[in-house]
This record gives sequence, structure tokens and C-alpha cells, in this order.
Amino acid sequence: MRHDGAPMRHDARTREAVMRRAIAAGDEARLRSRPNPWVGAVLECTDGSVHVGSTAAPGGSHAEVAAIAAARAAGADTRGSVLTCTLEPCAHTGRTGPCTEAIVAAGVAEVVYAVDDPDPSVDGRGGRRLREAGLTVTAGVLATEVSAQLAPYLHHRRTGRPWVLVKMATTLDGRTHLPHGPGRITGDDARSRVHRLRAESDAICVGAGTVLVDDPLLTVRHAEGPSPERIVLSRREVPPSARVQPCTRWDGAIGDLLDDLGARGVVQLMVEGGPTTVARFAAEGAVDRWVFHIAPFVSGDTDAPGIFPPGVPEPHRFVLAAVSALGDDIEIVLEPPKENAA
Repeated sequence: MRHDGAPMRHDARTREAVMRRAIAAGDEARLRSRPNPWVGAVLECTDGSVHVGSTAAPGGSHAEVAAIAAARAAGADTRGSVLTCTLEPCAHTGRTGPCTEAIVAAGVAEVVYAVDDPDPSVDGRGGRRLREAGLTVTAGVLATEVSAQLAPYLHHRRTGRPWVLVKMATTLDGRTHLPHGPGRITGDDARSRVHRLRAESDAICVGAGTVLVDDPLLTVRHAEGPSPERIVLSRREVPPSARVQPCTRWDGAIGDLLDDLGARGVVQLMVEGGPTTVARFAAEGAVDRWVFHIAPFVSGDTDAPGIFPPGVPEPHRFVLAAVSALGDDIEIVLEPPKENAA
């Protein structure tokens, strides 16, 4: 790094290393920023100091402005600095002012970002504004990694619908219930993981059968983070005594539900219902990620519900996104082939 106040420039390796730091900062904003994207930013000043920011709760600073503010609070000169952020800076006024104007006013010389923001109010305007102001702008650095990190947000802005994550627990022989009736199939580590997924979701959906048989709370208790809005697919009113209350009852088409939720700013929907509910989303081609928690246990009960009702969904091959151990259980994450993904 330079120490003479002159603008800095980065090579490809340095850009990627700094971007990884910005990605880590974005992870810290995951539970507070929605419906805004969980963005991370790193500002490198010519005196060698480095300042990190991430998106605040709605109405608060965006990551770029937070990084600039951190530098100023430390007494650093931001002129000639390099700003690295995971998402294209915004150039419009929403709850806060345009990040591009704050960046230009701070005298930043170079901006590096990973992916363009598909939000109609941004969509390339941020990068153009910075270039017009004379800044060096480099886009596409670690775009694959950031696209995965921001997948729910990017999907929501491109389609107007929430990104749908289905989670199912199953035995080795593909059964979703234990032989002796309702109860947890998987262990404590898997439960903590499920609660983290709930905290990352704006809404969670189950069917009337799950409410009747399991009487779930569907709140976040074994992880940090907010509880999602609870939705029950049901033709009848949900009993006031059900633990899922207060909840939203939905008696319409799945596509209409997704349109309604997307319009209300729901970025991620978690489906944690039984096979029939899951099959309704699968039949719509609406599932963006499948998370299976598989217990090292054979049910042996051929009458117990399977992962899907017979014949649903149609034969389909998925992409294996991740496999990991959760205590004694295994988590398998599947996604649709890229050519079929929204």
C-alpha cells in the first residue's frame, strides 16, 4: 500500500483477497439487513489503514457508507482510497441517500465490486455513475461466490418472488415419520441448523397436516436471529390454540402466494411442511434449494410417509451443492440445474 496520498491500484490477487474480507463482513449482516441485501465493504486508505463496514438494519447505513464512516472515525484520509464491496453501490435515494454520492464525496479513487445489483432502481446505474465521476471501477471479482451468498436477494429482485428453501428430515429409507409416531428424526446439531435457516428466512410455510399432527411453534429458539412470519396452507381456519399462532392462513395457489410474499418484501421463504406441502411447491418448479437432513436410522415402516407422495414430483435430477455432517446426521443440499434455475 502507498503512504504518500496518491491513488492506489490493486492486482487481481489482492482484489480477491480483499473481496473475501468483504464477503465475511456481509455474512455479519445476514440476519439484520433484509429486505435489503447483506453487503460487506472494505475501504483501504493510502496510509495503510483498512476499515470494514456491513449493511445496517433497514433505514441505517449501507455497507459502503459504513466503511467510509469507520475510516473517518479513525481519523483516516479517504482520498485516493480503494473501496471493495460485494454488490454494486446504489445510485438512488431510498431510506438513505445514494451510496455513489457518498463514495464520490469521500474522494475514493477505485471501486471494486462482485455483482451488479438487479434491483430496477440500480441495475448498472451505480457503476456508470462512478465511472462518470472519474473513478476506476472493476466489476465481477469473485462474482460466483458473492452470487451464492446473495442468491435469495438476487432472485427476489429478478423475479419479484422469494427464494424458496425446502427443508426435510428423513430416515435412511426415506421416511419422514418415526414408526412410533411424531417426533424428532434428527439430533441437536441438525435442530440448531434448522433454527439458523429459520432465522435467515423472512417467512416459513407448513401445511395443515403438520399443524394438526406436530403442533409446531416454527420460531427461532436454538439459534440467534428473528423468527419468520408463519404461514399455514389450509382450507380451514387454524385453531386459535395451535402453537403456530399467530399465523397467516393461505387457501390459494402456490404461485399467488409467492407473488404476494414477494410484493411484501419477503426475500426468502422456508418450506418445512410434510411431503404433500413440499410436493405443491415442487410441482410449481418453485424450489430453489433443497436441504435434506438424513438420520442414521432405518424406519422399516412402509406405511410411514415418504419424502414425496407417489408420482410427485416428476423425475428430475438435481445438482449436489453441499454435503456436511451435523453430529450423527448428514445434511445434503441440492439445487436445480442452472439452466432451470430462475
